[in-house]
Amino acid sequence: MKVTIIYDTLSGHTKKMAEAVAEGARLMEGLEVVLKHVDDAVPEDMFSEGVIIGSPTYCGLMTWKLKKWFDDSQKISWGRVDGHIGAAFSTSGGLGGGNEAAVFSILNALMNYGFIVFGLTEYAGRGVTAHYGAVAVGDPKELELKACRSLGKRTGEYVKRMFGG
Repeated sequence: MKVTIIYDTLSGHTKKMAEAVAEGARLMEGLEVVLKHVDDAVPEDMFSEGVIIGSPTYCGLMTWKLKKWFDDSQKISWGRVDGHIGAAFSTSGGLGGGNEAAVFSILNALMNYGFIVFGLTEYAGRGVTAHYGAVAVGDPKELELKACRSLGKRTGEYVKRMFGG
């Protein structure tokens, strides 16, 4: 069973979140956890039982590189990943920067492929809105990184439930 985390980053903030997501996923025994920058991702990465995508927020959307990866992956994985587990996270430059909209753009793409997607609720009301996925404004602080670790761990839990008993 594999969980693949694919991210794009410009400032390094989304990479920092991706590393925390990977930490959380690695807490689950029996999972292979792969962390890739989108430049190194291939369409076959879509076949992982769990896929977690992270993006800086650009005009309320994922980056064009991530969108291109989704588009390129369609050729081999469309209709072949139904029931796999998906999640998302995002960073933005400021409040009202569109984090949730960017997360929705990722979740929308995953759902179109047939992924089962989820968000987090345990951080609501504590300074982090994580209903749809982990988000941060600027450099992620400990509370945001905690949400990322939880996102990775929960993805791993769901993958094990669905694919490993």
